[in-house]
Amino acid sequence: MRIGFTYNLKPALAATPSRVKADGDASSSADESDSPIDPHFAEWDSEETVDAIADVLSRAGEVVRLGAGPDLPELLRAERPDLVFNMAEGAGERSREAHVPALLEFYHIPYTGGDALCLALTLDKAMTKRVLEASGIPTPAFRSYEPGELPAPSNFDGAVIVKPVHEGSSIGIGNRSVCSSAPEATERVREIHEEWQQAAVVERFLTGREFTCAMVGNNSDLRVYPPVEIDFDVLPQGANPVYGFEAKWIWDQPWAPLHMFRCPADIEPALEAELIEMAKAAFRVTGCRDWARIDLRLDDDGRAHVLEVNALPGVLPDPEQNSCYPKAARAAGVSFEDAILAVIDAARARYGL
Repeated sequence: MRIGFTYNLKPALAATPSRVKADGDASSSADESDSPIDPHFAEWDSEETVDAIADVLSRAGEVVRLGAGPDLPELLRAERPDLVFNMAEGAGERSREAHVPALLEFYHIPYTGGDALCLALTLDKAMTKRVLEASGIPTPAFRSYEPGELPAPSNFDGAVIVKPVHEGSSIGIGNRSVCSSAPEATERVREIHEEWQQAAVVERFLTGREFTCAMVGNNSDLRVYPPVEIDFDVLPQGANPVYGFEAKWIWDQPWAPLHMFRCPADIEPALEAELIEMAKAAFRVTGCRDWARIDLRLDDDGRAHVLEVNALPGVLPDPEQNSCYPKAARAAGVSFEDAILAVIDAARARYGL
């Protein structure tokens, strides 16, 4: 089998990485300008990750590295792989993750993961939440504000979190995203409009525990790895309990790692079952295929809500790095290599290959 591999490679960064220690004071503050990576490319993969995944894929067949650049159509016509392992996040507007799947469908080439509709939907936080709500799956109450549209004070009741509508990897989400007053939230909405040129989602901020569920397979073969809990106690003093951009890209560094994950989560069987069933439901109603990661959080009363659906989950090969999907797989006794190959197997079974 010839396996195509589509991905976006992070550009080299000329700036010197910031050394913001995890034991510092969050109020003195880091933001995306302090990051050792360009936040516009945070979703893209490093050369080390691409090499590691290509090595794993070589165990299933001959690997053809396609990337996801402007020459992809010509490469697909020339190479005609039997199956494509798709990790391409794309570039541009809110449908960027759908570009590669749409192209693969145009050429009738089988591929892993969600289709163009699924990836366009799940990258858009507001549309995802509307689908969840319509399907009866709990998700925090929200409103979306287009550029130039600002919320009225009457729209707020308690703390909220403000997010860009179509970014991943916690881009645009951080310590300042949690707002306790209407003026504070309005200012954050304005900042997102100006910086990211897109709508802002203002969502009720849940104060309970947060989990993520990684899964692989389809239909009756859908398997959920042990839920992972996000440990906010390790964040710097004064930080809001959010696994945001600072926690992922600034405060967590090789010389000062943040041990953010409790994996597997220490939870009662009833709660674990609730999280797993809710994650499966979100996977299905948003059209996920082969693999995904679903983020969930509890409210004040301990009720679970779906925060986001990650239909194209990130995976880092180094066990020391904070990468939820492979950590959850390892908690189930599944190696990084076998977790990637399981995605290939799920796609092959779905296509009857």
